[in-house]
Amino acid sequence: MNKDQCNELVAACRRGERQAFDSLVSLFEKPVFNAVYRMLHNYEEARDVTQTVFMKAFEKIDSYDESYKFFSWIYRIAINESINFQATKKEFAPLDPGIQADDDPERDAKHNELGKELQAALMSISEEQRSVVILKYIMGFSYGEIADVLELPEKTVKSRLYDARERLKGRLNREALL
Repeated sequence: MNKDQCNELVAACRRGERQAFDSLVSLFEKPVFNAVYRMLHNYEEARDVTQTVFMKAFEKIDSYDESYKFFSWIYRIAINESINFQATKKEFAPLDPGIQADDDPERDAKHNELGKELQAALMSISEEQRSVVILKYIMGFSYGEIADVLELPEKTVKSRLYDARERLKGRLNREALL
């Protein structure tokens, strides 16, 4: 769906046409859920946060600026809601859900501990830095896509990513010395 078609659906939503919002949900529910799931690593929590994302989008549809892609706007809400959920949860899941348990309990323990350390380090940096790290390294977005989602110049994205990597390196190096 192109930008004009999305904007037509948004205009219909603003006129109170419920079916138009249902269409937007149908179009974006799966990619939003996937983004949230990649951040939370828990199916049920991702479903709940995804539902919250669409409720907020519905409530704030009037604040959507049609000069931007709807995709970027809804993803920004999803990223923020995921970060907020993680911050209130106070527990850290391993960053890499692809690591499977095997017959080596010592290796499993090391992977789990590393995941907790990485997640704790990620949660220790600012929300601005955390969001660019998540979008770049967990979701695999390009600098341009991150700039669109966060409505920032690409240069700012690169700067935040550099600062975030430096802080994460410092935090992880400090923990390794303890």
